Amino acid sequence: MGNKISLSKYIIGLDFGTDSVRALIVDVENGREVATFVSNYKRWRSGKYQDPSKNMFRHHPLDYIEAMQDVIIQSIKQATEGLAQNIIGIGVDTTGSTPAPVDREGTVLSLKEEFAENPNAMFILWKDHTAVDEAELINKTAKSWEGDDYTKYCGGIYSSEWFFSKILHILRKDLKVKENAYSWVELADWIPSILTGNINPLKMKRSRCAAGHKAMWHRQWGGLPPEQFLIKIDPLLAGLRSRLYSETYTSDTAAGTLTKEWACKLGLSQDVTVTVGAFDPHMGAVGGQISDGIFVKVLGTSCCDMAVGPKNTDENLIDGICGQVDGSIIPGMIGYEAGQSSFGDLYAWFKDVLSWPLVTILPDLDFVDKETADLISDAIQEKIIKKIEEVAEGILPQETGLLALDWLNGRRTPYADQKLKGAIAGLSLGSTAPKIYRALVEATAFGSRAIIERFMQDGLQINEVVAIGGIPKKSPLVMQILADVLNMPVKVAESSQAVALGAAIFGAVASGYYKNIHTAQDKMSSKFLITYYPEKSKVKLYDSMYKLYLEFGRSTEDLLRRL
Repeated sequence: MGNKISLSKYIIGLDFGTDSVRALIVDVENGREVATFVSNYKRWRSGKYQDPSKNMFRHHPLDYIEAMQDVIIQSIKQATEGLAQNIIGIGVDTTGSTPAPVDREGTVLSLKEEFAENPNAMFILWKDHTAVDEAELINKTAKSWEGDDYTKYCGGIYSSEWFFSKILHILRKDLKVKENAYSWVELADWIPSILTGNINPLKMKRSRCAAGHKAMWHRQWGGLPPEQFLIKIDPLLAGLRSRLYSETYTSDTAAGTLTKEWACKLGLSQDVTVTVGAFDPHMGAVGGQISDGIFVKVLGTSCCDMAVGPKNTDENLIDGICGQVDGSIIPGMIGYEAGQSSFGDLYAWFKDVLSWPLVTILPDLDFVDKETADLISDAIQEKIIKKIEEVAEGILPQETGLLALDWLNGRRTPYADQKLKGAIAGLSLGSTAPKIYRALVEATAFGSRAIIERFMQDGLQINEVVAIGGIPKKSPLVMQILADVLNMPVKVAESSQAVALGAAIFGAVASGYYKNIHTAQDKMSSKFLITYYPEKSKVKLYDSMYKLYLEFGRSTEDLLRRL
């Protein structure tokens, strides 16, 4: 414990990721990060409820509840004595789309004994791609039926990663869940609802961010797509719309205040305000100083791209992205989302490939004891990518002789297609690990350029890029190649927790400390650590390689879908 605290006020930003949840305590006056703590999801970490071979990834709700309680308590313990009494708000961001089935009272089915081990009764993680067929059906119906195209504000293509695809897949697959699921909730809606005691699915405040980007919600048709359209997709969806929601809320709105139970568990006041939830990249963009003309890339296992633009009477539709939603990022502006289904995951996959003998052969060698084998394996795996990057940095563009496609987990944008797979062309006996790695890095940069060009072709102005997340600080090579390929400056946010910081910024507004996001952003958002500028000598080389990347993609798409 440190010295007794001043009269400063504090906000907790809660960031629910794929593997863990993070709590970040922030000084509301200046954005100073006071304490942070991360708690892994225990069941998920042990490998439960996931099958990568089937693209099935589920989270048990108890993982969220237990980890959330842990991170808040532990982060408060790290801070100065007396801090808890000066916490005035909690901002919440989550992965998305991550929905779960609930009963009439709002209890997630897997919290009930009969469904406790049923993955279909749990939260369906954003990267679960089991609903590819259902997404195709939604797209086919939207384009062929005689009414409005309800995917038009979602970029014109609905994804297997999103709300209705996942619901329909479970309804088709699991009769028992179908019969017991009264409604469905996004994780971004559920966390604020349990903290504030409002889990009734018909009464909880639903996230504008989640509804607009992933559930085809839009004011033009009075909220969610109408019953006629949903049953045209599949009669199994009959009646669901009336058990969901019509109204949505931006995250500068309070979902409520802490219940007595949660206030006691966390050691906080019942007056602590909890925000309406949103998705992690959208709040991260706010933490990274997003504004008109600034493109924010949240670089982690996948990549989420964020942009904002003015709210016009005649909204210009941008085709092939992950949606454009009034207020999903900054209230009063149109929020735009895109991204790549694998980014850091792609580099991690390559590391795993190279590490295969360390994991499968080294432990079985008779002349190496287990403790030594583990030490060797851990030491090499820790250094693989760092050493490869050192060598790859000295390789010039085109010198690898390789060209890669970054679709190892499907393509999110432009034009979502989760049946696509990655590819590497030009392999020869001279292809080394550093050369292959550099080609993979270049592929992720080319994928980023394809997304930015898609935005700009339909009229959105983009002048510079801000990179947040784990990768920007770890890999100068990735950042420099990104700047060279995009031919734009790439700024790296100083805060390693820009996503949780963004959640805290929303918490500062929802609690009433600041009157709007712009004011809170000015006071609290992250500064920048470094700016990578494009190297002119490499820009032209990458221009020609990018054209080959596009040609390679077009010529192999059909084949890759069939593999």
